[in-house]
Amino acid sequence: MINLGVLCSGRGTDLQSIIDAIKNKQLKANISVVLTDKPDVMALKRAEKAGIKNVCVNRKNFTNQADFEAALLKELKAAEVDLVILAGFMRILSPNFVHEYKNRIMNIHPSLLPSFPGAHAHRDVLNYGVKISGCTVHFVDEGTDSGPIILQACVEVKDDDTEDTLAERVLEQEHFIYPRAIQLYIEGRLKIVGRKVFIN
Repeated sequence: MINLGVLCSGRGTDLQSIIDAIKNKQLKANISVVLTDKPDVMALKRAEKAGIKNVCVNRKNFTNQADFEAALLKELKAAEVDLVILAGFMRILSPNFVHEYKNRIMNIHPSLLPSFPGAHAHRDVLNYGVKISGCTVHFVDEGTDSGPIILQACVEVKDDDTEDTLAERVLEQEHFIYPRAIQLYIEGRLKIVGRKVFIN
């Protein structure tokens, strides 16, 4: 069975959707470790409640990114992780880290990439005035939210939406498509050609 290593920075709702999908046998995987870059976040509590090994690799304890990422990689290797899952992990990974798990890191982003990358997607969506937003599961490359796209889901942007109301509806779709994308990977159905992902 494939081992997942899940990296989080906050509430861990996407983590919870993966835990639930495994429990409901929709996802045939094992989460071997949950890592956070901050202490006392909800993601750690969710992992603990589910009986999953969880470690805080506190970014503030490291003077540079290289040492921080080396500590993350040490934990991932120790847990024999096959696929790295970024679930609300608010750090840009270096090319060196990405190379260690080339085509084996997934991320979910709360917009329809390549539109509205970065940390403030919902704000940017509302400011621009688009009528449709959504979320994107993609492989991670050396850029920011720029890797090959696996799955996307659409959400209507309503005239009275706030960042919070839009985020809530997008999150519902995140919780649906992220476990699905991971299962497609597990089944060997994803083929990367250039910057396109084909689903067999």
